[in-house]
Amino acid sequence: MSEFAHDAGFNTNHRLKDALLQHRTLSREGLSERLFGLLFSGLVYPQIWEDPDVDMAAMELGAGHRMVTIASGGCNMLAYLSRHPARIDVVDLNPHHVALNRLKLAAFRFLPTHGDVVRQFGMENIASNSRAYDTFIAPKLDVATRRYWNGRTNAFGRRRIDVFDRNIYKTGLLGRFIGAGHLVARLYGVRLSEMIETRSLREQRHFFETRVAPLFDKPAIRWLTSRKSSLFGLGIPPQQFDELASLSDGKSLAPVLKARLEKLSCHFPLRDNYFAWQAYARRYPTGAEGALPTYLKLEHYDAIRANAERVEVHHAGFTELLAQKPAESVDRFVLLDAQDWMTDGQINALWSEISRAAAPGARVIFRTAAEKSVIEGRLSQALRERWTYLAERSAELNLRDRSAIYGGFHIYEKTA
Repeated sequence: MSEFAHDAGFNTNHRLKDALLQHRTLSREGLSERLFGLLFSGLVYPQIWEDPDVDMAAMELGAGHRMVTIASGGCNMLAYLSRHPARIDVVDLNPHHVALNRLKLAAFRFLPTHGDVVRQFGMENIASNSRAYDTFIAPKLDVATRRYWNGRTNAFGRRRIDVFDRNIYKTGLLGRFIGAGHLVARLYGVRLSEMIETRSLREQRHFFETRVAPLFDKPAIRWLTSRKSSLFGLGIPPQQFDELASLSDGKSLAPVLKARLEKLSCHFPLRDNYFAWQAYARRYPTGAEGALPTYLKLEHYDAIRANAERVEVHHAGFTELLAQKPAESVDRFVLLDAQDWMTDGQINALWSEISRAAAPGARVIFRTAAEKSVIEGRLSQALRERWTYLAERSAELNLRDRSAIYGGFHIYEKTA
C-alpha cells in the first residue's frame, strides 16, 4: 500500500471512529434528555426552592404591579400576593404543578381560618386534611383540578389529595431525592435529621463540617455526583449539569454541591431558614422550632386571602402566554431557572416577547445554576440594549437567598 493510500485509509478510519464516538455521545445525551423528561412528567416540586423574600426585594414588588411567573410549587406566587399586586399570571407546562397551584389558591379562599391553611400545607400527619378538602375546597374547584386531586394513584385506592394527610414534602421528584440523600448518609453512619437539634450558627457549622462535609469526599458519592442522571432528582437537567461541572476541577459535582449545602447549612440561623428544615428534617418547623414559609405566616394571611382572586394559573409556556399579552402590560417577570435549559433561539424568542410586553421600568428576575447570567453573550444586541443588568444588587441579594442551591441571582430592568 502506498503512503498516500495508507494515509487515506487511516484518515477514513479515524473519521469513522469520530463519527461513532459522536453518535454514542449524542445517543447518551438523548437518553439523558428523555429520562429527565420522563421524570419531570410527574410532580417535581411540592415546594418551590427560590427565596420569595429575595424575589420581592429584587422586584421592589408593590401594589398595582402586573406579574407573570413560573408556577413550580406555588409558594412564591402566594407570597407575592402579600404585596397586593394587581394581577399575577402563573404558567407551567407541568400539569401536576398547575393542579397544586390551583389547590393552594382555593385553600386560601375557602378554608375557614389561617390555622386550617397551615395544617393543610405546613404540618405533617394531619389526618383531617383530606376531609377539610372534601368539605371546603373540592366543591369550589374547576372540574379538571377536582378530578386531579380526587384521582386514584395506586393499587391501595388512595386519592392524590390524601397525601396531605401524611407529608406531601416527602413526595415528588425532589422530595424523593432528598429522601435518597438521607438514606445514603445513613449508610455512612450520618443522621442528617440531627442538624435540627443544633441551637446556634456555631453548632450548625460544627455539624456540617464534622458530619456532612466529609460525605462529599467518599469515592462512591463522588462517582454518583459525576452521573448526570443521579442529580435529576434535584431538578438539574443535563444542560445545568454541564454548567455546574464548569465550576469544578473534575467531572464530579461533589465540590459544587458541598459548597451550596454549606451555604444552606451554615449561613442562616436554622430557625429562620425553612429550606434547611426541608433538607434536613423533610418538613417545616413547628411554631416553637422556627419560622414557616412566607406564604404561611399569620401576618400575610389576610392579604393573600383577599388577593387570591387576582391570580390566574395557565397550563402554558412563558413565551406562549406573553405572546397573548398587550404591549407594555407587564411590570414584573419571574423566570426561576428556566433559561438554563434553553437554546439561544429560545432565549431570544422569550426576551423578544418580554421586551414587547414589558411596561416602562419593568424588572425581570431569574436564577442560574452557575454564577454568571445565562443571557450575556446570547441575547441579540438589539434586545440586550433594551435592558440594564443590576449587577451589584443581584450579587447582594444572591448572598441573602436562603435556598442556597443556585450559583447566581440576576435582576434586569427595562432601560428608559
